[in-house]
Amino acid sequence: MTARTETAVRLVILLAIGTMAGAAAFTHVHDLSVAHGQPDWIGWANAVAVELMAIYLGLELRARRRAGRPVGLVGSLLVAFALLSLAAQVAEAEPSVWGWTVAAVPSLAFLALVKVVLSNAPVTPPALEPEQPPGDWYEVPEQATTNPERPADPVPPAVPAPAAISAPAAVLPPRVVPSNRPHVVGIIR
Repeated sequence: MTARTETAVRLVILLAIGTMAGAAAFTHVHDLSVAHGQPDWIGWANAVAVELMAIYLGLELRARRRAGRPVGLVGSLLVAFALLSLAAQVAEAEPSVWGWTVAAVPSLAFLALVKVVLSNAPVTPPALEPEQPPGDWYEVPEQATTNPERPADPVPPAVPAPAAISAPAAVLPPRVVPSNRPHVVGIIR
């Protein structure tokens, strides 16, 4: 089986499970809302709100992880809406262990499918600033004198150097920065 065929089969299975589990979940939330006195259209509004909110929160969780942002609140809300959906599934079931288990299958299958799909995204950490080498990594080469008995004439600097800078006077080659990091333009002294 080629990778393309496998991807197509996975997509068909994903759509089939998503469609059937979504239909069951929407119907259970709708029926539970109507059974407890809500008008028919509000039952559908509740179903849309509960089921699509869980999907949206899963996507938001993925986006926040990629951006390196906190996911605590979004994760808590995702669990809350998933449990609300699961509760609606189980509330409509026959009051027995098998009735509750069978009623929970569509919601659990859908949640497991969403978790598998959303966990396939690579998590990329936020971009870090490029590292700069400390100034004392490079030493100034010793000056060779041509006439050892006569000291060199002191040349006053054109601009007084600040005392805090300990970088050498030699010009260093620019650093090579990997392509996935921001480029630094200039010469490191």
